Amino acid sequence: MDLLRNLFKGDKVIWIIFLLLCLVSIIEVFSASSTLTYKSGDHWRPITMHIILMLVGAVVVVIVHNIPCRWFKTFILLLPVSWILLISVLAIGALTNGARRWIDLGFIQFQPSELAKMGTIITVAYILSRMQEENGANSKAFRYILYVTGFTCLLIFTENLSTAVLLAFSVLMMMYVGRIPFRQLGALVGIGAAALLLALATIKFVPAEAWDDIGLHRMVTWQSRLDNHFDTSVIPPEKFDIDADAQIAHANIAIASSGILGKGPGNSVQRDFLSQAFSDFIYAIIIEELGLVGGGIVAFLYIWLLMRIGRIARSCDKSYYAFLVMGIGFLLVTQAMFNMLVAVGIMPVTGQPLPLISKGGTSTLVNCAYIGIVLSISRHINELKKREAQAAAEEQQAQVHEAAISLLQNAAELAKEQEKETKETL
Repeated sequence: MDLLRNLFKGDKVIWIIFLLLCLVSIIEVFSASSTLTYKSGDHWRPITMHIILMLVGAVVVVIVHNIPCRWFKTFILLLPVSWILLISVLAIGALTNGARRWIDLGFIQFQPSELAKMGTIITVAYILSRMQEENGANSKAFRYILYVTGFTCLLIFTENLSTAVLLAFSVLMMMYVGRIPFRQLGALVGIGAAALLLALATIKFVPAEAWDDIGLHRMVTWQSRLDNHFDTSVIPPEKFDIDADAQIAHANIAIASSGILGKGPGNSVQRDFLSQAFSDFIYAIIIEELGLVGGGIVAFLYIWLLMRIGRIARSCDKSYYAFLVMGIGFLLVTQAMFNMLVAVGIMPVTGQPLPLISKGGTSTLVNCAYIGIVLSISRHINELKKREAQAAAEEQQAQVHEAAISLLQNAAELAKEQEKETKETL
């Protein structure tokens, strides 16, 4: 029992949320991997590989959460390493689903953008903590954060626009929490919104042939997604082509046919038609099988995670730890919201997996590392509280000891006075 208590330290609620998300992941990935089962010809291989990956992720959580949180500043080195990898992936990256996002070494395939997100969050937290002043962050912090985040997003966005937007939004929230002057934040939001609208307009109206000629094939994909998402024309049911945008169509069918309690785990129908049912659209499968109640519970787990992280941040004794855990919370929960909004048809298809639930590789391990960092900082807070409680107890004990000595001294003096009075009377 003591061994488990020493091994699994940190905030117990974070542990509970993590284990619940892992449980949902194993159940729903097993159900949603029918297409992988068909391709591999092995019913157990997809879920076996996923369970092994989740176990490795759990080991990552245990290892990282036992690392002293003061060491996380050294993880800033991930940022220049990830920049080199991102430049490499643009040149030699493996082409999967029309995008170059992975480096394939034969025995392993990973996404440098996941390391870049982690390196950026850690670096931004460090900049904010180092440049805090009495009335907020130094105005120079804004410039340094723009340099770091801007360069990272520049390397990511051509092949993974949604990840670049996700990272930029998370950093924006970190700057708000980090007390960057509102004047600078307002200007950034205005310029960012204008740039985003210009980018979307450019993607939408530049001919697809022009994008192909300059090698930006992902823009053609985004052009198609924007056209489909903002198409408000009413199509008669008999003329509706379900294969034209199969992912959105089958996700909508999954959600519409779910009901309050769903069809039950393992009873999904649309998993056989959704090409990324185990990843990008797993939330639609969750709703289909667990109903609106199950989908709401999963969404609440992420909100609960952010609330708990906020509580941890308020208890931090150093601003760096507070900014770091909040950055991680914003990143995980924002990505979860992206995935859910896509699954229910509110946002265009972005290709963002559901953190800690979707089947993945690099993203799963990095997300587990995020949880480990949060738990490490919460462990540090718990140890700090124990030391403070112990110091308070020792101080109280010392005060009681001093009071007892004072009482004994007073009693001795009173006894001497009484003895003296007795002698004088005799």
